[in-house]
Amino acid sequence: MTNHFKPNLLDKLFASVAPNYALQRVKAKAYMNFLGGGYNGASTSRKALKGWNPKTGNSDTDDILDLENLTNRSYDLYRNNSLATGIINTQNINVVGTGLKLQSQIDYETLGLTREESEKWQTKTEKEFRLWAGSIDCDATRMSKFDEIQSIAFLSALIGGDVITLLPFIERKNSPYSLAIKLLEGQHLCNLDSKQDSSRLAGGVELDENGAPKNYHLLKSHPGGFDSSVKKEWVIVPAFGEKSDRRNVIHLFVKKRPGQRRGIPELAPVIEDLKQLGRYTEAELMAAVVTGMFTVFIKSELGEVGDGLPDENNETEDEAPAYNLAPGGIVGLAPGESIETANPNRPNPNFDPFVTAILRQIGAALQIPYELLIKHFTASYSASRGALLEAWKFFRQRRKWLADNFCQPIYEEWLTEAIALGRIEAPGFFENPMIRKAYSLAVWNGDAPGQLDPVKETRAAKMRCEEGFSTRTKEAAEMNGTDFDANIDRGKSERAKLVDAKFIKDEENA
Repeated sequence: MTNHFKPNLLDKLFASVAPNYALQRVKAKAYMNFLGGGYNGASTSRKALKGWNPKTGNSDTDDILDLENLTNRSYDLYRNNSLATGIINTQNINVVGTGLKLQSQIDYETLGLTREESEKWQTKTEKEFRLWAGSIDCDATRMSKFDEIQSIAFLSALIGGDVITLLPFIERKNSPYSLAIKLLEGQHLCNLDSKQDSSRLAGGVELDENGAPKNYHLLKSHPGGFDSSVKKEWVIVPAFGEKSDRRNVIHLFVKKRPGQRRGIPELAPVIEDLKQLGRYTEAELMAAVVTGMFTVFIKSELGEVGDGLPDENNETEDEAPAYNLAPGGIVGLAPGESIETANPNRPNPNFDPFVTAILRQIGAALQIPYELLIKHFTASYSASRGALLEAWKFFRQRRKWLADNFCQPIYEEWLTEAIALGRIEAPGFFENPMIRKAYSLAVWNGDAPGQLDPVKETRAAKMRCEEGFSTRTKEAAEMNGTDFDANIDRGKSERAKLVDAKFIKDEENA
């Protein structure tokens, strides 16, 4: 390791009047400089880093203090910035898509069941779950089905940072199940009576002595809603039931730091970039529009002119003629007036390269390749497929996060009610945690990645099934969102009809 030390002006001054003292001074400073470490990035003397001395707090002090501004700006960008809207919607359509579908995969060996018995149990359970999830009765507001609720929850977590899910029981006349899902935006989380944040209570989340969520402090009305001017009222919801230990609240957010209790909007790292890029795009668009109107300026020797084409409706004898800008207009000028054209040099030839460079940085920050970010694939098949595969590493991670932290907990709550009602038989479910876990195992399949070459993708899926790397049930769900068993049953029916109509031969009875 080489560490260079340069004497400053004061060191040189001491050297001229007290050489021995100056030598000791330089030795001491050089030694201290040597002890500073070997990373240039930690230097406090290099010109590029001299004024850079950031401080880092814990997740609460770094995140919660800025959360309100980040959330408000994130929602504004999603509403009004086309690029921000595209970023969020791209994640939603690839992660959630038409909704994650339940595929029960119980541990039949632990339960002492045969493979045939387990398949029968799984088929019945999936049908019962579709009865509940495929109805608006699963929504506390009776407006959305479960696949739509997934999309709403995921979008809210991306835009606002987090979303609260309550699981109340609401009796429905036409539904055997009472479990319902109630979504609340993260803005409802707020300390009771607006108390100051502390290590135990911050951002509306109260922790126990182990750092686990104990209570959630929720505003009854949204702080930005119609009732925001009314006196604020809170409700404290325990994270888990005191006696049953039942999950009362699902707090959905991407956790990135130990001890983090609130989520941060997905757009947080690129908020400034998106806003500035939006302003630049708007300015270029306006300049192009003005250029398209063929801008001219009226030069007058009289010192008083109008502002465009003459407006005959407003012209009077005592007033100078008024002018309005219009494309392709021909104007008759008053005595002493002449025209000078203005060329703002639009469209700007540097606009596209500059925007492209910024978009690549934004895409890198959000783990979305540039090609997918702007939905423009101009490279080769291999390059385009490489970009999609890289994106799908991220999308699969997010899909698993949504399945593990939202879909699966809700399914387990539904399964508990279904077994308690006797609609599904599961001996030992309430007595033995191991048996309960074995009955609750499931996977959640979503839409497949877009197919650049359907023939190659189908062959690859077939090979995965033949080699045992995947199943036909999984591939059917991911490729086109269908159910393999339903496909087989429908295929048999369709084949029988074709044989009956003599379109194909009956090979079985041939």
